[in-house]
Amino acid sequence: MKPVKVISFGEILLRLSPEWDKHSAALYVGGAEANVAAALARWGTPVSYISRVPENGIAIQVQEQLEALGVTTDRMLKGGDRIGIYFLEQGKDLKNAGVVYDRKYSSFSQLKPGTVDWDSLLGDAEWFHWSALTPALNEDTAVICKEVLEAASRKGLKISTDLNYRSKLWQYGKQPFAVMPPLAEYCDVIMGNIWASHQMLDTSLNTAKLETADKKAYLEEAAAVAKEITEKFPRCKQVAFTFRFSDAPAHNLYYATWYEGGELKVSKQYETHDVVDRVGSGDSFMAGLIHAQVSGMNAQETISFAAAAAWSKLFLKGDFNLTSKEDILKLI
Repeated sequence: MKPVKVISFGEILLRLSPEWDKHSAALYVGGAEANVAAALARWGTPVSYISRVPENGIAIQVQEQLEALGVTTDRMLKGGDRIGIYFLEQGKDLKNAGVVYDRKYSSFSQLKPGTVDWDSLLGDAEWFHWSALTPALNEDTAVICKEVLEAASRKGLKISTDLNYRSKLWQYGKQPFAVMPPLAEYCDVIMGNIWASHQMLDTSLNTAKLETADKKAYLEEAAAVAKEITEKFPRCKQVAFTFRFSDAPAHNLYYATWYEGGELKVSKQYETHDVVDRVGSGDSFMAGLIHAQVSGMNAQETISFAAAAAWSKLFLKGDFNLTSKEDILKLI
């Protein structure tokens, strides 16, 4: 296996963005953890992506797309019959729009516990990233998350997670707050937002205070929730939250926070009325955090780079952020 610093693990997906009046659809390779890997590779961080794909021509072409960006795929698992697909109109928000998933019985979702030697597969990497999308698929993938997290812990990898919440995925009888906390115990870095943390980690949320829609209130709540996370999950020393607001299809107001050592660092605030594609912005933020940390950036530099990376993705079509590091630094 090719040596890498970071391993990103999750389900590879194909995205179709239909244009019904033209009887056509744009096709993109995506999936949250693949998006993270693609951005890291673009910025020069050695990264490997682990998913499970069938042995067919489509899977080969998908891997070629990743390899062309610099993502190592030699740890990819093989088996099953299909790659999952999701349908989403160009420019729509994956979290709030009418996304349609066609990923049941996908190769990744059919992966069984006890079938992978994770210790060998993780090799000598430094960082392991996963997201809440994987344990949302079914009970087996939740068990697999624990398997790989235990292996990553044994090998001394720094572990990060993204509290991605998709209501359409949690359909196997368990709520996220019953599944995620035991997995979050393995994490050094937790990223998401204060609302997702409440829903997935059962942290407190002062909804009355937040009704003011005041930035000061949001930041105070970010510090309080982040502190609660570090107390609830002692291994976690760093917590990042994003704040994204939109009052029109192409509008976005954005800023983010980083909590470490009892201090809250805040990014620059951005605003635009020219959003092109919201998909992958949060993944770009996560990739920005990882890249900044493995590059030795301090707390303020980390949150500034991650927020700028997330912001830059809003103006690119597709799931991957191909903005150069140099151009991201200009946004800070």
